[in-house]
Amino acid sequence: MERELALLIPEIIILFTVVFALIAEMLRLPRIALVVTIVGLLLATWQSVLLLGLDTTVFGGTFRIDMLSVWAKIILLPATLLSLLLVRAEIAGSDREGTVYVLVTLVTLASILLAGVGDSMLLVLGVLLSGLASFALVAYPRNDSATEAAMKFFVFGSVTTSVMIFGLSYWFGATGSTLLSELGQLEASPAIAVIGFIAVIIGLGYKASLVPFHFWAPDAYEGAPLSIAAYLSVVPKIGAILAFAQVVRDMPMSTGWPLIIAVVAVLTMTYGYLAALAQKNVVRLLAYSSVAQAGYFLLGVVAVGTSSLALQSLIIFSAAYAAMNLGAFAVVMRVGRTLDSFKGIGRKSHVIGVAMVIFLLSLVGIPPLAGFVGKFLLFGAAIDAGFLWLTVVAILNSVLSLAVYLRIMVPMYQAQSHCHEPDTDANTTAVAPALIKLVWVIALLFTIGIGLAAQLLLRQLG
Repeated sequence: MERELALLIPEIIILFTVVFALIAEMLRLPRIALVVTIVGLLLATWQSVLLLGLDTTVFGGTFRIDMLSVWAKIILLPATLLSLLLVRAEIAGSDREGTVYVLVTLVTLASILLAGVGDSMLLVLGVLLSGLASFALVAYPRNDSATEAAMKFFVFGSVTTSVMIFGLSYWFGATGSTLLSELGQLEASPAIAVIGFIAVIIGLGYKASLVPFHFWAPDAYEGAPLSIAAYLSVVPKIGAILAFAQVVRDMPMSTGWPLIIAVVAVLTMTYGYLAALAQKNVVRLLAYSSVAQAGYFLLGVVAVGTSSLALQSLIIFSAAYAAMNLGAFAVVMRVGRTLDSFKGIGRKSHVIGVAMVIFLLSLVGIPPLAGFVGKFLLFGAAIDAGFLWLTVVAILNSVLSLAVYLRIMVPMYQAQSHCHEPDTDANTTAVAPALIKLVWVIALLFTIGIGLAAQLLLRQLG
């Protein structure tokens, strides 16, 4: 028991962080709540680094301490920290400020649980915990658009999670166990295996905003505070994708699950970018971009169990995606929500303009940026797994993505008689510019650094 608890120190730290931050909020001390969450996230990240190289399970195999789950913590905990800085910039001094810090940290706890899931019941717990806190975060502004978005999110999440629980009952009935490691028994029951797997795709697909379970995402991102939209586009999504990887590691290949994932990947990438082309609101454009990027993650999931690059590609692309997407949202917080807000901004604020261009080019997958390294590895993993056609579709979608992101980049450098002055959201406080700048500068360094240090990272992932 002591050994198992020692391996769960990062999760325990985050749990106590939630408790102490909640106490601080109950005492109406939001700044203390923020400090507690930041310290807790830093401590948990440090403890996670100490777990690198381990490959074991705890509590009878229900939770995995392996390369995927440990690196998930090393990526998601700092990403949460950056998100909290954006949250502070946007809602400082508002009502229930500390509650937001608590809810964000709670979603992160659920996401890292999903990334190491080894049991179907823990899978359900992670999705429920992440979903309930996310619904409240979207509804935070208490206006019509936020309330409507939160209700859509809630209804969609409730239905998809219920379907997933129903499907998982088939797996339990066939194997007599809730452990994912027992899924090999489904080799003799392919129909039951497929029913359960489709149910998992529905339950996790809504968390990762995969097509056709993505409908909540654009409305939720637009209705929520921008900092919350940035957070939801990264941390819960990565947690759900890595949960997919943990599930398929034990799925029998005879069920044909890689083909199912490949089809979902094609639908997600293609629809996401086509829908993004029609958007005039930058937040909705980035929401559909986030949908499309989820499709790229699935190239790594398809290759789990058949390619040695699969887990490495998922980890590196997760780190790259977290950096470039948080950076892009931070710039949007600084500039504005509409395409008109970006007109001429590259000429007036050169540094902001260059940073946004780098984030967007990285999302496309232009070398030598982080997005290129991540996508290159994902393509290699998919080819190793025998999905050359999927890689071709992904490359074609990368070309389409350039057209999407040019819709932001081109206006940035158009000559304007009156350039839009960069400013923050109406609810943003006076401390916002410094915190927002800190976030996009850190994100920029990682977006460039991950690309340049790719070989070093690959050696570390071994």
